[in-house]
Amino acid sequence: MAGIKLVRMRVNLLYFGSFRDAAGRSEESRDLPEGTRVGDLWKAIAGEIPRLAAYPAMPSAAVNHEYVKGETVLHDGDEVAFLPPVAGG
Repeated sequence: MAGIKLVRMRVNLLYFGSFRDAAGRSEESRDLPEGTRVGDLWKAIAGEIPRLAAYPAMPSAAVNHEYVKGETVLHDGDEVAFLPPVAGG
């Protein structure tokens, strides 16, 4: 369809701890369709990284250093971090 432009945005994704080990990197930039939610991004990542797919639910997430829920809509330039569960004793 001529004249229709798919709007995209770029976010910076940070990996920590076991997620960094699973991804094989500490960060990356991703181009996403406008309107992508945090939960959508997690599903995409878990679909690409088998060790992350083992998690039954989306882990804690932060956007621009603030904890958010999966329904949060991402915006161009956001910094997204999924935080691996931490075991302690």
